Parts: sequence; C-alpha cells; structure tokens
Amino acid sequence: QVQLVESGGGLVQTGGSLRLSCAASEFTSKYWAISWFRQVPGKEREAASCIDRNDGRSYYLNSGKGRFTIFRDAAKNTVYLEMNSLEPEDTAVYYCAVRFTNLPPACELNPNWYNYWGQGTQVIVSS
Repeated sequence: QVQLVESGGGLVQTGGSLRLSCAASEFTSKYWAISWFRQVPGKEREAASCIDRNDGRSYYLNSGKGRFTIFRDAAKNTVYLEMNSLEPEDTAVYYCAVRFTNLPPACELNPNWYNYWGQGTQVIVSS
C-alpha cells in the first residue's frame, strides 16, 4: 500500500505563493507519474499538473502555465507543486495521486487512472 502525504496548503492573498508537497512512502513500479488534482465543491476533480518519472516531462493545466511548477526530489520521494501569482480561482482542495504503469507515458488527465491518493490539502486564495 503506497501512502501519499500532502502538506503546504493554507490561506494566501491574491498574488501570493504556496509550495505543496507530496511525500510518497515508496514507488512500486519503474514507470510512474504523480499528478496534482484540485477540486472545488460541486465540481469534478481536475488535473492541475503532472510529472512523469520516466522521461521527466511535466504538464500543466492551461490556467496554471507560467504560474505553477512541478518538480521532484528523488532522494526524498517527494513531488512539489510551486504555485505563484495565485488567484481566487485557484482556491480548492489539492490532492496528489500516483499512477503506476508498465506502458509509459504515465501522466493522465483522468483521475480514475490513478492508483493511490493523498488526503488533500486546502488552498484558499483571498481577494
């Protein structure tokens, strides 16, 4: 059972920054990706960013391009999401999730493809 522990959420003013962390207990496959999803009440969970361990590529939701950066610390089994120039529309619960696959690439937009999820961390951006 892989465990993902998120941290780093909080309350920030418009234009501020936050760094979210997702620490994984282990990776049970050579090919994996970690995505950050976000969800607001009444809406579906949407992919905000993804990093693919196989080729190191990263992907971003259009609204996050230029503001969000996803990166990993392999020694700590941790993936980070650096969020800058935050806007009230970024307010959501942010979840990290890991997808294991034998057929890379591993990043997927559909949350149903992911194997394990963290508990979520709340991000609130005040106007």
